Amino acid sequence: MIERIDGHCHYWALQRGDYGWLTPDAAHLAPIYRDFGTADMRPLAETAGIGQRILVQAAPTEAETLFLLDQGREDKAVAGVVGWVDLSTAESVASLESLARNPLFKGVRPMLQDLDDPDWIATRPHPEAIAALKRLGLRFDALVMPQHLQSLSRFVEMHPDLPVIIDHAAKPAFAAPAEDPRHGMWKIGMAELSGHTQVYCKLSGLLTELPSGRRTTPVAAAAALMPTVERLLTWFGPKRVVWGSDWPVLTLAAGYDFWIEVTELLLAELGAAERASIHGGAAKLFYGLEGGRA
Repeated sequence: MIERIDGHCHYWALQRGDYGWLTPDAAHLAPIYRDFGTADMRPLAETAGIGQRILVQAAPTEAETLFLLDQGREDKAVAGVVGWVDLSTAESVASLESLARNPLFKGVRPMLQDLDDPDWIATRPHPEAIAALKRLGLRFDALVMPQHLQSLSRFVEMHPDLPVIIDHAAKPAFAAPAEDPRHGMWKIGMAELSGHTQVYCKLSGLLTELPSGRRTTPVAAAAALMPTVERLLTWFGPKRVVWGSDWPVLTLAAGYDFWIEVTELLLAELGAAERASIHGGAAKLFYGLEGGRA
């Protein structure tokens, strides 16, 4: 039986001071403007029967990556850390080599959705940095939105031997009107990316994109998300879809148990092996967790 894994969650400590997006004047973020860590996550995960988790960066600094690795040393349920380095410079090679000495370091995530240049991923990474990712056996988490998918597809085509996972299913524009071009960008881009077998997708972050009126109950949220999830499963298949919570950002929309219930409804028609892959097997494969913690 595959152990369940939360493939995407965050720990942070505000006093560290490098979370540029998480500020006291951002009223909509007030519920998560506090520290989050193992003591908060453990009871949620244990209640849900989730034994391992992947910590993902929330600040564009190497200092935060080291902080997450320190958290992982203390929290034995942390199976891996996805950190940050400046991939646009050749100097990042030394950083990657240093970080990769820690077996918990599994990959990197540039915060593409926050960069001014939507074409950054296809044009700005330094060739030596990408070569180092491949040589060191690291992975690439793509924090993108529909407008980034064309550039991400070009990046994937240039680097067919680099494992890539699309965070939060590229944040479909659920709140946008039907004529919004992002809907077409999302469908075309995700379908194209799914044709590359090294590309995976995270089933995470969707509740916070969904308008509040469409997530009043788990049943309502599952009904609203079902067309999207059906497309993802058709494109990527259960072997390349990784379940994650995006906790604590998730709590801006609903609780951990709410998202668990929603995803159980979304996956109810799948077979046991398919559900096991989404809940743990795909994460183990993508992040190279088969051997457990060193």
